[in-house]
Amino acid sequence: MSADRIEVRGLRVVATHGVLDHERERPQPFELDLDVAVDLGPAASSDRLVDAVDYGAVVAAAAETVRASSFQLLEAVAEAVAEAVLSLDPRVAEVVVAVRKLRPPLPEDLGSVGVRVVRGRGR
Repeated sequence: MSADRIEVRGLRVVATHGVLDHERERPQPFELDLDVAVDLGPAASSDRLVDAVDYGAVVAAAAETVRASSFQLLEAVAEAVAEAVLSLDPRVAEVVVAVRKLRPPLPEDLGSVGVRVVRGRGR
């Protein structure tokens, strides 16, 4: 598999995910990072958009997936985003999705909590 990647960092989406009632009633910020494994050689050689996986479409699909449903677990959010990105373009071989809750309902002072999933074709 190619080591080439499209990287998306710090995508912020406001949505309602969580187990607790107040998390499911009041929108809160989530942050995503995506690593999309795709052979960038054809686009690099041709310098044509048609030969590239559209990172704008990747961002839009991820954001819409996070906003469209309400999940209890971050694992389910990450899985849904991974499925959405993989379904965008058959040239995407694998996707790594990190989802962070920026305001976790914990009594400790911390920046975020999150999960990371790795999904590929046929996995």
